[in-house]
Amino acid sequence: MTQRRKRGRLFYKFLFVFLIVSLVPLGIVGYYLVNLTQITLNKAITRDQEALAVGFSDTVSTYITSFRNVLYDAAHLSDFVGMDVARQQNMVNNIMQLHAAFLEISVIGADGQETIRIGRFLKDSKLRDFSGDGIFQKAISRGEFIGGLERYMGSYPTLTIGIQIVSPSDNRAVGAVLAKLSLNGLSGILKTSFPESTHTQAAVIDSSGFLVAHSNLEEVYKSDAKMPADVLKILLQNDAKTGGGEILLDSGEKVLGAFAEAEELGWVIYIQRSVSVAYQAAADMRERAYKMGGIVFFFVLFLGYAVSLVIAQPIQALREAAIKLGEGDFDYLPDLSMPNDEIGELAHTFMQMSESLKVKTAEIISARDEMERLNRSLENRVEARTRELRSAQDELIKKERLAAIGQMSSVVGHEIRNPLAVINNSIYFIKTKLGVAPTPPDPKMLKHISIIESEIRQANGIIDEILGFARTREFNLKPVALNSYLEELTMSFPFPAHVELVRDFAPENPGVNIDADQLTQALRNLMKNGIEVMPERGNVYVRSEVVSQDWVRVDIEDTGPGIPKEVLEKIFAPFFTTKARGTGLGLAVVKKAVDGHKGKVEVVSTVGKGTCFKIYLPIVNIKQNKQ
Repeated sequence: MTQRRKRGRLFYKFLFVFLIVSLVPLGIVGYYLVNLTQITLNKAITRDQEALAVGFSDTVSTYITSFRNVLYDAAHLSDFVGMDVARQQNMVNNIMQLHAAFLEISVIGADGQETIRIGRFLKDSKLRDFSGDGIFQKAISRGEFIGGLERYMGSYPTLTIGIQIVSPSDNRAVGAVLAKLSLNGLSGILKTSFPESTHTQAAVIDSSGFLVAHSNLEEVYKSDAKMPADVLKILLQNDAKTGGGEILLDSGEKVLGAFAEAEELGWVIYIQRSVSVAYQAAADMRERAYKMGGIVFFFVLFLGYAVSLVIAQPIQALREAAIKLGEGDFDYLPDLSMPNDEIGELAHTFMQMSESLKVKTAEIISARDEMERLNRSLENRVEARTRELRSAQDELIKKERLAAIGQMSSVVGHEIRNPLAVINNSIYFIKTKLGVAPTPPDPKMLKHISIIESEIRQANGIIDEILGFARTREFNLKPVALNSYLEELTMSFPFPAHVELVRDFAPENPGVNIDADQLTQALRNLMKNGIEVMPERGNVYVRSEVVSQDWVRVDIEDTGPGIPKEVLEKIFAPFFTTKARGTGLGLAVVKKAVDGHKGKVEVVSTVGKGTCFKIYLPIVNIKQNKQ
């Protein structure tokens, strides 16, 4: 099966040039036309929204005017002009029943005293004095007044309408009708005209920002019901009667807004739609144009592919053959069926060159393989010898170090202990003489004698520690129950009064093979170190825990100051110590003892909290060992 050929760079160059020549002019013209059409559509949508705002401003004016006319017609009837309270009350009741938008109607005499007051939610029907009321004064002086926006009972937006009652005989003002008109009807009209499904909001506001009506009733009922500050700033600071355009809200949302002023009322009608919704038609048109552009692109791409294939295929076949030849693949060169032209002659020359290279390459590969085989053999030998030398060197250094320590310990035992023995005998003789003297010895002399004895003991202890580390002897391992061994060890160790011993042994009580002398010395060194780092008070924990089927762990932990990280790596090295006095062999003895038991030792230390030495020992079956 022939492998499908890959297209080379020449093929893609031909294809790229063809696409540039054919698609770039078409793309530029198409992009310009799409943008021009979109801008035209967006402007038309903006104008339509402005026209909608203007039309709704007329609806708002008509809505208010119709209720004003109801009051005007009633105020000019003879029943009102006669100021007969019973008749006026009857007519006001009829108006309230016919027009649910009126929340409260009052009739006021020329002297400003209220004669009738009827409301839907009145709790106090007490008549009031309107002689100093501004709305009453304006209604009397002007004949009518529309204004006084407020939130009736703290929720309902209302408008106060005042109509003068005029006597027809002498054209004299005999009183006024004041009515509070609920504006919820306007919100209902807005909600019906602009439902939530259209993603459009409409609102009516006065010159101070008071929210008169809104397509969402919940916005109207808020105690601080106002349009957003960024919208109010545009609407109230604009001197134009109508207008519209895109608005970027503080929230980051972009909307299309339009407004119109209701001239008689001084109110502004504002309609807002999301840009994505408002320009949906333009977006759909742009999407269809792009789809058509995509179809044209793929059609041109297909034509370019066909043209480029005819031109680049012979050169591509020769290129693939050269790649195979460069990779050393002489047996699977691609078919070079070339036309009878210059490219065909080039292919014939190429095949002759490939045959020559095949022979030379076979000779080089054979020589290279032989060289690699010899190199690998030499490397393996060198690596093996290097490992052996390194191991021998490490073992030699270790033996030389132990031999040096052994020689040193021999010198120390011989050259230092003899003088110490002489000093000790001399001190004994002095004490004997002082004991039989007729006069009591000087206390200072006795103190210094005690110091000398203490130092002799200290020196002997150091010599014993060095000799014990240097001495090499076989481990005498015997099976014991670990808990019994630890119990006996801790009971015989002299803990000072300021240190509390805490024991926690494994309930399994595993058996271990130990050299009691060697392991006891190691554990005593650890407990002694723990006590020395706690001069005032602290705890020493001795624990055992079975960590697996084959291993048990013994922990010696103190609550001392801990070991710094830079010191922790060196603590098991012989003669390394941070103490003012000491040989630095205590932990080296621990490491040697644990290694002799085929175990391992780990250290966990936190500065300021304490140090825990973890000794792992292999578990043995005591019964089987005894048999």
